Amino acid sequence: MIAKIAWKNSWFKPLNTVLSIILLTASVAIISLLILLQKQFEKQFSSNIDGVDLVIGAKGSPMQLILSSVYQMDAPTGNINYKEAQVWMKHPFVKTAIPLAFGDNYRGFRIVGTTEEYLKKYEANLVSGTMFTKNFEVVLGSEVARKMNFKVGDKFFGSHGDAEEGEVHDEYAYIVKGIASPTGKVIDNLILSNIESVWAMHHHEEDATAAAEHQHEEGDDHNHEEAHDHESDHEITAVLVKLKNKMGFILWPRLIAQNTKMQAASPAIEINRLFSLFGIGLEALQYLAYGIMLISGISIFIALYNTLKERKYEFALMRVSGASRSQLLILVLFESILLCVIGFILGTIVGRLGLYLISTSTEENYKMAFNPFEFAGKEEGILFLTTIFVGLIAAVIPAVKAYRLNISKTLANA
Repeated sequence: MIAKIAWKNSWFKPLNTVLSIILLTASVAIISLLILLQKQFEKQFSSNIDGVDLVIGAKGSPMQLILSSVYQMDAPTGNINYKEAQVWMKHPFVKTAIPLAFGDNYRGFRIVGTTEEYLKKYEANLVSGTMFTKNFEVVLGSEVARKMNFKVGDKFFGSHGDAEEGEVHDEYAYIVKGIASPTGKVIDNLILSNIESVWAMHHHEEDATAAAEHQHEEGDDHNHEEAHDHESDHEITAVLVKLKNKMGFILWPRLIAQNTKMQAASPAIEINRLFSLFGIGLEALQYLAYGIMLISGISIFIALYNTLKERKYEFALMRVSGASRSQLLILVLFESILLCVIGFILGTIVGRLGLYLISTSTEENYKMAFNPFEFAGKEEGILFLTTIFVGLIAAVIPAVKAYRLNISKTLANA
C-alpha cells in the first residue's frame, strides 16, 4: 500500500520528478561507464603484457614501442637489424624471445610476421587447419576469421603499410592455413605469418625499385656489392622478451641504449604510466558525476520539501484515518528511495549503452572491444548504496516534518 501511494505521490509534480530522475540517471550513467571502462581497460592491457618483461625495438618513444608491438595500436618506432637483435635474443638471461615483423595489413587487420611462440604466449590454439610452414601461409585470429568470414584454404591480398587504403600487393596471395581460438586478447585481431613472408614481400618491392633505378644509372662492382649486402641485411620490427634473470630487466635498457641503435622498454613501467595518466582523467570525471548526484539529491530535497506544504492536509487526513507517524515518515523516505532506484536502473542502462558506443569506436580504430554486459559487482554495489544514501539524506528533513505534523492545527487551518 505504501509503495502504491509513494508512486502516485512521486508524480504529484511530474516536472520536478522528471528533473530529479534525469540528474540521477546522468550521474549514475557516468560513474557506471567509468567503472566498467576502467576495469576492462586495465584488464585488457594487463592480460596482454603477461609473459613480456622487455620489448626490444628501434629507438624512439618507449610508450609508442609498447603500444605498437604489444597492443598493435600505434605505428612502430622503426625497424631493427635482425642479426643485431639475435645477439640479445640468444643471451643466457633470456627465457623466450619472440620476433615481430610488421609490413602489411588486410582491411585494417595487421599482418604480423612471427613464430609459433607468439600463439603459445597468448594461449591461442588452432580450432581448424594447421600452423603456417611456408611463405605467405597465415593463421588468422578469431575475430579476423569471424568478421571477414574466412575459412581454411581461402586466399587474399594484403595492402602496404598500416592503412587500409594502402597499395594492394597483388603479386603474392596469402593462403589461410589455420584459424586460432578466441582469447579476448590482441592476437584475435591479427593475421600471423612467418617472418620470411614479410621479408619476401618487401624485398620484392626493393628489387623492383632497384631494377627501375638500374635502367637510368650505371652501377660499378662496389655498388653491386653494397646492394647485395643490403638485401641480406634483414630487419624486424621488435622482439618480445621474457627473462630468466631479472638482472636483465634492470641492466638491459641502459646497455642496449648505449651500445646499439635499439632500445629496450618495459611494458609494465610504460603501462603503469599510461594508467596514471588515464586515471587522472577518470578521477576528474568521477568527481563531476558525484557533483551531479549531489545536485540531484538537492533537487529531490527541494521537490519533497515544497510538495510537503501542499500535501500536509492529505497527511493530516491519513493520520485521522489511522496512519501512524512512522508510516508517514516511511512514506516520504520511500518516495525518495523510489526515485533513486529508478535513476540507478536507468543510469546503469544508459552507462552500458555509452560503453557499447565507445566499444564500437575503439574496435573499429584500435581493435579493442569492451563488454557492456559485464557487471562490476563490488563497485556497482557501492554505487547503488551511495545513490540510496543520497536519496535518504535528501528526504530526512521532509520526512521528519511529516512525522511531527500537528493534526489538529493543520485541520483547523484548512
